[in-house]
Amino acid sequence: MSLAYGKPHTLWHHRKDLTGGMSHHEPLRTKRRRNLLTIFTILTAIAALVAVHSVIGGGRFFSGGDVPTETTVVSDVPAVSNLDPALRAALGRASTEASRAGITLYITSGWRSADFQRKLLQEAVATYGSKEEASRWVATAKTSAHVSGEAVDIGSWDASAWLATHGAKYGLCQIYDNEAWHFELRSDAPVEGCPATYFDPTYDPRMK
Repeated sequence: MSLAYGKPHTLWHHRKDLTGGMSHHEPLRTKRRRNLLTIFTILTAIAALVAVHSVIGGGRFFSGGDVPTETTVVSDVPAVSNLDPALRAALGRASTEASRAGITLYITSGWRSADFQRKLLQEAVATYGSKEEASRWVATAKTSAHVSGEAVDIGSWDASAWLATHGAKYGLCQIYDNEAWHFELRSDAPVEGCPATYFDPTYDPRMK
């Protein structure tokens, strides 16, 4: 007789052979193993689906407001899709003109969740040493125009410089002297031009 007949995991199969086809019930331990294997297979499939959706931007899932590299106004990420529709439309028009000049308006930050904004502020406090100094660069979740979807940060100096020069006719204006990349929509700008900038966010009355 083969040694295989003495192995616990094959025993019930061979009992069937030796009894003329009469089968025995599958051991409870084997059933449990099969159930665990099924659960593991399902969980693996779910993990694979999550991984597929996380491919954007090198494997990160950009749900809170972070963005992958080379994000534009047409990118399908929450940081862009959750922007104020009027702001996004203005960015689209400006982006079309900028592309004719060989410039791409990459968005390095747009809409942010309140939790994401709080995280950025905590990191800024750690970097700058105090909440007061951090507030010159990062607003609170309650005051940030990013959280309300009303602000974008434009990547690369040539892109932000182009938008600073041409953005007014689309209503897109720089707001802070220390953040040349930060733009918001000002509906009067196409006629009246962009308003004067603030030295930094601490001078902005909206931040109070």
